Amino acid sequence: MNSKLKMGMIGGGNGAFIGAIHRAAALMDNRIELVCGCFSSKPDVSIASGREYCLPDDRIYASYEEMIVREAALPEGVRMDFVSIVTPNMLHFGPAMLALEHGFDVVLDKPMTFSLDEAVRLRDKVRETGRTLALTHTYSGYPAVKEARERFARGDFGKIRKIYVEYPQGWLATRVELEKGSNAGWRTDPARAGKGGCMGDIGTHALQLAEYVSGQRCTALCASLNAVVEGRTLDDDGAALLRFDGGATGVLIATQVAAGEENSLNIRVYGEKGGIEWSQMEPNSLYVKWSDRPMEVVRTGNGYMGAAAKANTRTPGGHPEGYIEAFANIYRNFALAIQARKAGRPTDPAADFPDAEDGVRGMQFIETVVRSGYDDTRKWTPWVTE
Repeated sequence: MNSKLKMGMIGGGNGAFIGAIHRAAALMDNRIELVCGCFSSKPDVSIASGREYCLPDDRIYASYEEMIVREAALPEGVRMDFVSIVTPNMLHFGPAMLALEHGFDVVLDKPMTFSLDEAVRLRDKVRETGRTLALTHTYSGYPAVKEARERFARGDFGKIRKIYVEYPQGWLATRVELEKGSNAGWRTDPARAGKGGCMGDIGTHALQLAEYVSGQRCTALCASLNAVVEGRTLDDDGAALLRFDGGATGVLIATQVAAGEENSLNIRVYGEKGGIEWSQMEPNSLYVKWSDRPMEVVRTGNGYMGAAAKANTRTPGGHPEGYIEAFANIYRNFALAIQARKAGRPTDPAADFPDAEDGVRGMQFIETVVRSGYDDTRKWTPWVTE
């Protein structure tokens, strides 16, 4: 009989919104329980947070190193089974590597690491240890996205020709990183975020979604990046032309200075016979478009959905599922994979989730888009005049 997986958390203390999201998602399906954590680099904040989460003092730690080493010394059935790391980018690699070295599985926020070199080393450690790593590219957890992926995989639309993905936000339209307590501070700081600003934060989501739905991998791009808001060092806006290994071409747009926008992630993919359109702001609808018949509106929670969408849907049609549920699908599928591994049985292909390979892809994208994005000599052709 399967028992609940025991989760430890690094980061996500009081006031950290993404930590609360992770905890809600992890606990949703009753397969995981929070048993320990180092919730802040400040010991007093970590202790206060852990007590608020109803943990005993001896399972609340002052550093991630202490947590991982001490948990590893506890008997099986008491110690944590995996760790969820919800820290800024520059604090992903160290805790994740240490956890893998001590025999723990890992859930990690994206982008996977601070640099491509770190991502490759972490991916290689996952391969070496045989542990499981899940990366929280949340949007691939939506049932409608899984339905789109399944329809393209079975060839409903013929050969894929065009992929358009855009992610406009407006929350960085001003220097909010200068406000006390703003989580924009580390995201706009190259010393903490890495080479990519907007492209690292949300461009990676857009690229992963395009590859996930289409089943194709980007092989080349031509980009333009901008730091629109005066005084900002990292990109807060950009676009890229994309080429894919299956012959499709596409466009990726990511911006955080589109004033008034929230999280308007959209994707359109077109094949020879038709295509799909999906928006994160209306996640339960998938628009299917055909050359020879009217558009279909496919709604999640209905019996006509494919196996992957059904496996990742909790409620009947007309009962909307959203961001938390998509996030929870990653945690649930991660838990199912660990339980299957422990039992020596194969994993359910419908219970998929982004992994370390996707993490390396994300860091390759950041490196490539930054290298291309500031090299005007390779992409701008002067306007033809008389």
